Amino acid sequence: MKWYNVGKIVNTHGIRGEIRVISQTDFPEDRYEVGSKLGIFAPGEKRPTIVIIKTARKHKNFMLLSFEGYPNINDVEKFKGSMLKVNENFLEELEEDEFYYHEIVGCDVFDENGTEIGKIKEIFETGANDVWTVTGIDGKEHYLPVIFEVIKEVDVENKRITIELMEGLLS
Repeated sequence: MKWYNVGKIVNTHGIRGEIRVISQTDFPEDRYEVGSKLGIFAPGEKRPTIVIIKTARKHKNFMLLSFEGYPNINDVEKFKGSMLKVNENFLEELEEDEFYYHEIVGCDVFDENGTEIGKIKEIFETGANDVWTVTGIDGKEHYLPVIFEVIKEVDVENKRITIELMEGLLS
């Protein structure tokens, strides 16, 4: 079974068993839906603790979650520093031109002439559009706005993305 990151548990919140999560998922409304099953992977552990989301709410830049059967801070304290993951069986089919984060991160980026630019390291969500962080072959980080004018082709099978190099994009 494959598991995919949806967030990192960074702390507890209050005394009623809530945890503070930095979301790393492309579909937070689905991943953190009440009743959803997730796996908590503690550092160094191979097997997850399976939890069911009892409550979920956005708070500042975090998601605050609580789980069924974990009613207070003492129950969830052990989860700090752990990763929240979703099992591949719970991934849904996406529309054309939609991709999961795990499909994009690690892709090689090329310009339209076939010149290698670098590799996608992470994804940021902004208000208008996502931004992909690319570690360039020169070692520098570049930021690609995920808009049709820049992203020309995404081939997740071959882990290859083609972009149009607009003036000033990589400077």
